[in-house]
Amino acid sequence: MLRDLLNTKKFTKTCYLCATGFGIGTIPKTPTGSIASLFAIPIWWILVKLFSYKFYFCFLTIGIIIGTYFCNQTNKIIGIHDHKSIVLDEFLGMWITLIIVPTNNWYYIMFAFTLFRILDITKPWPISWCDRTIKGGFGIIFDDIVAGVISVFLIILFRHFT
Repeated sequence: MLRDLLNTKKFTKTCYLCATGFGIGTIPKTPTGSIASLFAIPIWWILVKLFSYKFYFCFLTIGIIIGTYFCNQTNKIIGIHDHKSIVLDEFLGMWITLIIVPTNNWYYIMFAFTLFRILDITKPWPISWCDRTIKGGFGIIFDDIVAGVISVFLIILFRHFT
């Protein structure tokens, strides 16, 4: 029964819709990754204001697991690895980056956004290695997870020295 559900066109469309950030990734001639990362900020803010961080970590973990599947399915539909229309990975990477950012400090929020986008766009090592080596849905998401984790460490360093 579950296998039948996963093979339906309706479910495939749901995967595509989620992986493209409910259509954000399909907007022509726009920096879709940056737009998705910006949209991730108010969602993060609402989640951490309304729920505990324990819930937030569970939400993030489930998002990575389900997102891996959605991105993999969308990758198969499009036929191009990590196509720019797939932006669910930007949401997840940004949410990881924001884990340690105070919700009432817009300076840190914008710093976190800028830092994550620079790392995600330029892809320094080890992000570039992950992007080139790991394929499928997990590969699409994992380079953004690494960019998010590196961003967290850089924000911690910045806070320590300022």
